[in-house]
Amino acid sequence: MKVLFIGGTGVISSACSELAVSRGIDLYHLNRGKSAGLRQVEGVKTIISDIRDVEKTRKAIQGHHFDAVVDWIAFEPRDIRNGIALFSGKTDQFVFISSASAYQTPPEQLPITEDTPLENPFWEYSRNKIACENLLREEFAKNGFPYTIVRPSHTYDKTKVPLIGGYTALHRMKQGLPLVVHGDGTSLWTLTHHKDFAVGLVGLLGKKAAINEALHITSDEWLPWNNIYRIFARELQVEPRLVHVPSDIIARYDKATGDGLLGDKAHSMIFDNAKIRSLVPDFNPQIPFREGVKEIVKWHGGNPELLKIDEHINGFMDRIVGDFSQFLVN
Repeated sequence: MKVLFIGGTGVISSACSELAVSRGIDLYHLNRGKSAGLRQVEGVKTIISDIRDVEKTRKAIQGHHFDAVVDWIAFEPRDIRNGIALFSGKTDQFVFISSASAYQTPPEQLPITEDTPLENPFWEYSRNKIACENLLREEFAKNGFPYTIVRPSHTYDKTKVPLIGGYTALHRMKQGLPLVVHGDGTSLWTLTHHKDFAVGLVGLLGKKAAINEALHITSDEWLPWNNIYRIFARELQVEPRLVHVPSDIIARYDKATGDGLLGDKAHSMIFDNAKIRSLVPDFNPQIPFREGVKEIVKWHGGNPELLKIDEHINGFMDRIVGDFSQFLVN
């Protein structure tokens, strides 16, 4: 099978690349050749081009036909229009990586299934993903463009700390500084290791039953946010100082963080994975979050030269704690 990843060196796509190569897939990456960085994957052929430059990319893929193309870096409708223009007639399956944040937010009922409506009034990122999905459905109805939509939820690897502020949150935890946690910390969240996600994604490649379908691929483990923070604290052997603040208040201090909370993380989100299992029977997440945290803490401890404290995150957390200290109990 000949497969093209547009991108291919990110948190999720690197794990999918490794698994694809290990299964004998003839894998190509199309990217600018500048961002492999921490996630080099052996056995991949690289086509150097910027996908946003349609004419340059058209020349770069001339003579190629792919059994599947996976677009990891399409975020807006114009990106999908470019993908349709470039790969119509050049692939048997175009996989768009959407987002589980496209689902109705807040959800009317749980667990989330693929039949849950797509609606997110809080986060432009999610609305753009919805618009991309709609374009693909329209193109399939008009011209039979063979799409598959995949919706990851919060997927991580050893380099990513899935907390507000990323590594800065770990730094604050180690320093005994208070950490701002949205809401009361009891909403349930789903965190998926990138290697578990890869089993589902790679299993969909070349699968005719996945054409004109949308699927999410997530872990089956659901954790309260308070426990997510405490798992990190236990691994670091510290006592966390968690300060609970409503998400809409956090948004007043930092819009980008607030959009991601109100449009996604503030609400309990658990998923029914029956559909991906029906198409990929070997999908069965194996890596519990506590094991993922061990990987994260070990990697960050061994790569201090790559770590940088986000002073903006530090600053707005300090301001929130200072402004509301009379109401907050650590």
